[in-house]
Amino acid sequence: MKRRPQVRAFDSSLPMSLLRARETVVLRFRPMLRRHGLNEQQWRVLRVLAEVREITATELARHAAVLSPSLSRMLPVLEARGLLRRSPGTSDLRHSLITLETAGRRLFEAVARDFESIYARMSADFGEQRLQRLHRELEELRRSLTRRSANGRDDEGDSA
Repeated sequence: MKRRPQVRAFDSSLPMSLLRARETVVLRFRPMLRRHGLNEQQWRVLRVLAEVREITATELARHAAVLSPSLSRMLPVLEARGLLRRSPGTSDLRHSLITLETAGRRLFEAVARDFESIYARMSADFGEQRLQRLHRELEELRRSLTRRSANGRDDEGDSA
């Protein structure tokens, strides 16, 4: 009789815990984003663009944690709404330069006010210091695992 490998309980899996926490947090923001005509990925793109003068599509995808094909479909929509502008950097569209337009900046500022209001309620519910500590720990986890992957040792770990 073949013995099943030991695996931690599904509810104790780090990927599942992170997914559940993310979904719980994002649920607080989704209705507000919808009221502003945005989805989560579009908001992340606007947030990145609000912090830089211009950026390539490749860098924007990386900073906003959006897959390049998704960004490629999203950019024409946001451009048609007058929220951003794409300028060809070279013949390769991945290197086009993207900037936030005035309408995009106004939308960003409106959403940011609502975003901060929701964030303040989350901080009150969970505790500001705990939230800051959680953010630091998650960033350290990301850095640690990124270093491990860069060293070619990413074949072990917890699975969902």
